[in-house]
Amino acid sequence: MKHLQVAVGIIRNADKEIFLAQRPASSHMANMWEFPGGKIEAGESAEEALKRELLEETGIEVTQATAIGTADHTYDALRVTLNFFLVEGWEGEPWGREGQPQRWVAQRELVAEEFPPANHSLVARLVAGDL
Repeated sequence: MKHLQVAVGIIRNADKEIFLAQRPASSHMANMWEFPGGKIEAGESAEEALKRELLEETGIEVTQATAIGTADHTYDALRVTLNFFLVEGWEGEPWGREGQPQRWVAQRELVAEEFPPANHSLVARLVAGDL
């Protein structure tokens, strides 16, 4: 079974809003909302991958990121380990550089069912104010 290691950024502004992107219609878990991020490449740390992916996807330079845990999830033929980072410092303004729809959502108003299942426990922690 294929196993992907993924770095995920929870970009949170001073108003406790979270930046979300929508998955492309052609992708696995199409049209669901997600926290930006991507695959960790060989020889790359999770934090290095986070910084690279967020620059590629959202145009920001991460200046402060805190590791806040992982989630392991198995889909039909794919195992995914998500490495979550709370990103509260960056340069630039995040936007959908790859043409994907994006939005800011109040942390307490996140809805777990709008995200892929691997994100549900993290969304619950955010809504509860544990992070």
